[in-house]
Formats: sequence, C-alpha cells, structure tokens
Amino acid sequence: MKPSSFFLNLSFFVTAGVVLYKAGLEFYHIAWGTGEWIGLFSAKWAFLFLGFVVFCVFIQTLVFLVLFRPQKIFPFFERLVAFRDRLRWFTWVLAFVLLIVPAWFLQFTDWGWIVSKPGLRILIWALATLLLGSLLTRKRQTFLSWNGFLAALTLITGSFVFASTLAEVTDYPFSLGWSEGNRLWDYSIMFGRQRYDYPADRDIFVFLDAGRQLIGGIPFLFPGLTIWQERLWLSLVNSVPYLILGWLAFRLPGKDFGYVALAAVWAFTFVKQGPIHPPLLVCAMLVAFAWRRSLWLAIPLVAIAGYLANISRFTWMFAPGMWAGMLELSGATLQNGKLSRHAWIRAITIGLAGLAGGYLIPSYGPMLLAWIRSWFETSSEIPVSGGITPDTIVSSVSDQPLLWYRLFPNATYGYGILIGLLLATFPLVALLVYLSKNRHWHLNLWQKLAILLPLLAFLVVGLIVSTKIGGGGDLHNLDMFLIGLMFTGAIAWRHGGRAWIEQSSSSPLWLRILLVCLIALPGYHSLMVLKPISISGDLTRMMILADIPPGTPLEILPSEQDVQTALEKIQNAVSAEAPKGEILFMDQRQLLTFGYIEGVPLVPDYDKKLLIDKALSEDTQYFEGFYKDLATHRFSLIITNPLHERIQTETDEFGEENNAWVKWVSTPLLCYYEPLETLKKVKVQLLVPRKNASPCDHLLPLSNTP
Repeated sequence: MKPSSFFLNLSFFVTAGVVLYKAGLEFYHIAWGTGEWIGLFSAKWAFLFLGFVVFCVFIQTLVFLVLFRPQKIFPFFERLVAFRDRLRWFTWVLAFVLLIVPAWFLQFTDWGWIVSKPGLRILIWALATLLLGSLLTRKRQTFLSWNGFLAALTLITGSFVFASTLAEVTDYPFSLGWSEGNRLWDYSIMFGRQRYDYPADRDIFVFLDAGRQLIGGIPFLFPGLTIWQERLWLSLVNSVPYLILGWLAFRLPGKDFGYVALAAVWAFTFVKQGPIHPPLLVCAMLVAFAWRRSLWLAIPLVAIAGYLANISRFTWMFAPGMWAGMLELSGATLQNGKLSRHAWIRAITIGLAGLAGGYLIPSYGPMLLAWIRSWFETSSEIPVSGGITPDTIVSSVSDQPLLWYRLFPNATYGYGILIGLLLATFPLVALLVYLSKNRHWHLNLWQKLAILLPLLAFLVVGLIVSTKIGGGGDLHNLDMFLIGLMFTGAIAWRHGGRAWIEQSSSSPLWLRILLVCLIALPGYHSLMVLKPISISGDLTRMMILADIPPGTPLEILPSEQDVQTALEKIQNAVSAEAPKGEILFMDQRQLLTFGYIEGVPLVPDYDKKLLIDKALSEDTQYFEGFYKDLATHRFSLIITNPLHERIQTETDEFGEENNAWVKWVSTPLLCYYEPLETLKKVKVQLLVPRKNASPCDHLLPLSNTP
C-alpha cells in the first residue's frame, strides 16, 4: 500500500472511530440514570448499552478490515451481495423503509428528543445511507457502488429536509411562533374574510404581499378548513414547489427519470437552505419551464413571472428577467466557441419580457390605461406613474437601520450571514469552477459574464437586505442568489456536468469529498433540528433518557387540558369585556379565523407584525394614532403575547428588534393597560385598561423624537 493511501485510509478509520466513540458516549448518557441495577443503569438499559458497545466495536472492526485487509472481508460481502440479489422486488420495499424510517424516528417519535446529539444522529445517517446505497447498487458482485452511495445520500438527505417541513403540522390552536398565528390570519383574508364579523363594504388591511396571500390563502376557498389542514398546506407549499423547480431546471430529454429525480431532490435541499418564500419559487418555476420553450410560450411565462415577483416583493421584480437571460445565454450551445445570433436574440427578448412584466407593466400600465380612457372621456387628466422608482428603493433600504455586524458571527445567527452563506454554497461554487476550468463544461466569455453579473447583483442586494434590522436570522434574503446559483448548476448539469458525476468514481479524492459535501451539508441542519413538538409518552421518563435536568423548560406544546383551560379563560374574558368596548387581538388572530373564540367583531388594526415594522422604522405618525387609542381606552381587552420592558444588547438574539418593540409598543401599552391574566403555557397575555393610570406622556417615544 502506498504511503498516501495508507494515511488516507487511516484518516477514514480515525473519523469512523470518533463518530462511533461520540455515539457510544451519547448512548451512555441516555442509559445512565435509568435505575440502580449496576451504578445508575437499569438492567434493561445496561444490556442495551453493552449491546451498543459491541455493535460499535463490530462496525469499527469492519471499517478496519475494509480499509486495510479487504481480502479477508471479501467473502463476507460476497454473501451479502448474493442475499441482496435474491431479494428481487423486495429490495425496493427495504429501500423505501430505509428512506422513511430514520426521518420518521427522529421527527415523529419521542426518540427525537432522546437521540438529540450529533454523534448518534450522524451514525444513523451514515448507516442508513450505506445500506440504502447497497440496495440501489445494480452492479453484480458489488456491495456498494459510488453512484449508489451518491443516490442514497441524496435521498436520505432529502428525507430529513422534507420531514423538517412537516414539524408544525398540528391542530394546536395557539401560535407556534412569534407571528405564525397572525400569519394564518393574513392568509385567510383574500378568500375567507366571511369568517369574520366585519362590515362587507370595508377593506381589511393585511401586512403581507398579494403573492403570499394568494398562495397561502388558497385552502380558504373551502369553508370547512381547519387549522391542521392549513398548516399541512403551508408545509407542503414549503417543500413541493422546491422539488418541482428542481425537476424543471434539471429535466433532460430522453429516459433519464432517475437522474432528474435525484437532481430535483438535491435542488430542493440546496435552495431550502434559504428558505425561499413560495411566490419567488413560483416565479422561478415559470422561468425554468420557459427555458428552451417556444418564444410564443416563453415570453408570456417570463413576463408573468416578473409581474408576480413585483406584486410579491419589489426587490424581486428584476429576478425573473435576469434568471431567464442567464439560462438562455449561458445555456446555449456554442458554435465554434461563439454564441449564435439566434441565441443572442432569444436571450435578450426573453430577458426584456421579464423586465416588462416586473417593472414596465406594473409601473406604467395603469397610466397607459388611463391615457386610453381619456380619449373616450371628457377629462384629459392622466395620472403619473405610481410604480417603483429609484427614490422608492433608496427609501425602502434606508427607512430602517442596517446592522452590518450580522454579516459576522452573532447571537441572532450563530455563523453570521457570510460564513453561513459560504458553508451553504462553497461546494457548489468550487465544483462549478472545477468543471469550467477542466473543460467538462464549456463557456465563452459572454456566457461567463451572463452568469457572474446577475449572481453578483443578487449577492450584493441579498447581503444588504440581510443586514436590515428585523433580518439576518437566516439566509432567506439571499433567495435570488441561491436560486440563481442553483440555475447555474442546472446549466452545468445539461452541458457535461451530469456525465461527469456519473463517472466521478474515478475522480481525485478531494473532488469526491467535495461532491459528498455538496449533497450532505444542506441536510445537516435539518438532521439536527428533527424532533417532535409534542410528547406522546411519559414526559418524566423521556427527560431522564434525554439527560434533561428536572425543571428545564422544553419547546413542546402544552397538554390538551392546558390548551382547553386557556381557551376558556380567553373566551370568558372576551364575553365579560365585550360590552365595555372593542376587543383587539393584537396577537393570536387565528383564534378568530378558525372559530376557537366566537362572538367577537374583528378589529383589523394594530396587528403585531405591522406594529414591529413601524417600530423598526420609528414611524411617529403611525404611533400617534396607536397611543391616542390607548389613552382613550378604545379597547376594553387586548390579547397579546406576554409583554416585558427589558432592554437587550447585541449579545441577545434579535436584541435591537426587542428594544424597538419595548420602546414603541410594550412600555406605552403597559402604561395605559395592565395584565388581567398571563397564560404562560400558551404564551398569551390579556390586558385591560388601567383604572388609575398615571400620565404616560413622558414614556411615549414621540415626546423624545426630534
């Protein structure tokens, strides 16, 4: 054995040993404290721990033999291969089980809390991948092929990411996050406003773009919709469109279903690192579908994508046109190293269609219609364009503080945006550079610029928006960049990348490691967060096995009894206070949406999401009305999240956002109102007017604002 091969095998052996040692140590902490048979082991867990140690020693021995004495282990694998080949169709049943069970075990059973550390989870990931890879290996006399391993790793990683999107599918009536409940209310207004006691001739303002309202609100077309069904829809919306986008981007002519399906799963896991809001995914799907289609179909599709992007979020309005131009120009086949005239015309035409749909039509369409109408009416007045202007963009960026430190490691996002983005994208970028440099993927200068310039623009915009106060908690503001990079991968895939991956078993080791990282890294976060949001078994025993100290608060849902008690208290308070004035659901508006609280006229004002946005912008004009309503005790009861007046620093998660909320909302609100009851288990506070309130003017930020 060559020295280089020896040290390489030694590195693999040591890595396996570290994982197995950490897994064993974690299993020891699970078993210890379960009884007093031997030490603090119960008899059952002592034998289980001993069995796990034997299993780890067996695996490590197997790794040693494979790496350093393969001839001794060859007969063993021969018998395994023969047994696998005899299974025939049952192989696919076992493959399906191996694909589903690990994610189900961690996400939907109490063991997700017990098996919570990385050692055991990585061991489960590795073993499931190796076994599934063997079942997917079609070569005779081969236990595990390189392509079978890559396919299994892609599918197992995808199953973890998909399972994580289903974590919040529950009929729990209260909000699952700071704004989740009110977001459900947002979705209901477009198609389900009849659920509320509110005048039909009055508009309801929703602090959410029309595109997201549309996609999230489709289920409200069905009158009997429940909160569980809506959450299931939203979970599917946060997974299925990614898969469709991947399929459309990586589709190939011919019978390549398996390869395209695997590429689609990878695209899902890669882009999900954002995550990406559904309307932008739909825009990207339209662009991907238009790629290489007839101009008569591609032009309107990309224009529609641009228009949808504009009405969803103005920072997206140029993305569809830029993606389309990039795909058409860089995805065109070169003729003697040059782009044909047809390729240039097609790329420019489709790119301009995206520009028209994203900017020209929304900005100047109403003015054009008014001008046409003026020819048939007596009035000749034509309104000016109300579309997006440079001043609008500058104002939107500068109306809230930019927190540049969030680009670097911080309390809000541990890695920081830059390192997080590097971990998410480096394997793909490095692989694309390799394919281009080594002529596996041929691009001329114009095609390289068509990729680099849009990606650079998306990157700059995404980094700036990520530093705005209220952001920087993940990579979702780099959505256009992540999709653009995925499209770049699709271009490379169609022009030599797929063929290279198919033959990558003969590539240098560092390239194979890079390929593994490209597939595995997007799934690591999902692997580590998989766990149920409720406990079905004995909570005390689960905490013992999970090595959680007694009294430690857990992020699990309250019991059914606690939920019912909270609902009854809120309903009783609403019934008692309704005759005295209006009832404001500043938070938990989904309780009205799904009928958990009845007999309450809707007050659409002062949604907590709008309040925090105005607080971050220090909008004094908006808060004048809010404080006036508080001072006059317009509301006899306010339902909100528990309020506090603690000032935080950069070392706290979303510290600046907390301070803005405390300054503009909590402190004034707690001056004019006092808690009637705080329902800590469901994170709800009921406020009523203070009877002997002292003057609050000195606490209002308006008086301190120049």
